[in-house]
Amino acid sequence: MSRSLRPVLLLFLLALFTGGCTSVSSRKVVDLSRFQRFFVETRLNENHRLDEALVAALRRQGRIAEAGPRTMMPPDTEVVVTYDARWTWDFRNYLIELNVEFHTVSPPKKLADARRYQPSLVPKAPEEVVRGLLEPLFRP
Repeated sequence: MSRSLRPVLLLFLLALFTGGCTSVSSRKVVDLSRFQRFFVETRLNENHRLDEALVAALRRQGRIAEAGPRTMMPPDTEVVVTYDARWTWDFRNYLIELNVEFHTVSPPKKLADARRYQPSLVPKAPEEVVRGLLEPLFRP
């Protein structure tokens, strides 16, 4: 192999191993901007505080948001936010997949959902993933 091709090959391999096939999708059934009070249902088996990250992202959108078990939901809640997270370990623990759903309280109807899947050696911080999922859902 010629010496001039070595740097190109090295850059290609570096891009191959640090990149990943990131998949992001979101869909709104109803415009979420008309709702003000959100409740993030805390997953009791999730120890990475994603509920707090979701609350912070909702508050950045100018919404009133709280988190906790469903039994602690305030009576004036308009939208319940649920999530499922999948974590993996590749030399460290990181968020590989996050699914978020927005539902009305009563009767329960889906308003929106979002999903991010990123298998990568250089993953984004959970707060950044949450922010990236929620911001498109609140755009007009």
